[in-house]
Amino acid sequence: MNIAKEPPLRAGVSRDFSRISAGPYQLYLRADLASHASAIAAAFRQPGALASKGAGNRGSGFRLTLPAAPELFVRRSRRGGAMRLLFEDIYFGFQPRPLSELRVAAEAARRGVPLAEPMGAAVQWVAPGLYRGLFLTRAAAGMTLWEFLRTDDDPSVRAHVLERAREAIETMLRNGLQHADLNLENLFVTPHGESFAVIILDLDKARLDDRPVSGSARRRIAARLMRSAHKLDPRGAFLDTAALTILNFA
Repeated sequence: MNIAKEPPLRAGVSRDFSRISAGPYQLYLRADLASHASAIAAAFRQPGALASKGAGNRGSGFRLTLPAAPELFVRRSRRGGAMRLLFEDIYFGFQPRPLSELRVAAEAARRGVPLAEPMGAAVQWVAPGLYRGLFLTRAAAGMTLWEFLRTDDDPSVRAHVLERAREAIETMLRNGLQHADLNLENLFVTPHGESFAVIILDLDKARLDDRPVSGSARRRIAARLMRSAHKLDPRGAFLDTAALTILNFA
């Protein structure tokens, strides 16, 4: 496989990421992953690797283990709604969304927002202006907040985790990160010492500002999270009034 390493990314992405051409993919990888570019591209090309149902939102994610490299979680860009019937994983434009996400995630992580650690992105150009995209993070142990709430029946532990989720969201907002689709399935509970931490996933449509998120934008993000909670748990079997009060930061 012919790999041509190019200069580090510009346009606001940390110089820790470099662009590498590998087969049909343009890979944008953190420097310590650059030597694994060939293996990463080969994994994407395995029969069924990107077509089969995986983990995460829309079943679009899978873990990738390579020798002498961090375990990765790869999320394939995949449409929702009616558009998925026509263009399940094809996107239009000359500024691929995974690169925008990488710029936002790298800077948000630098500011201290608790995220799945961004490791890179990949773009496969199908034709001029048409592409498939993937986003790479360091794999983390744990489960989504929604899975955790359905798994752990200890009220004190659940309240503790909800408080950690609220803290993660407040850190996100304080650092200017607007998450357009915050829900119970992209808040991720992971072990942290003898306790738990919550990290934020899927910044596909996120924006990063130079000031804290407040006012109508804060209320809009909170309303999206509450809609997610009511949709997933309409009878309040796992999220009672006290739990929702912890999460509702409007």
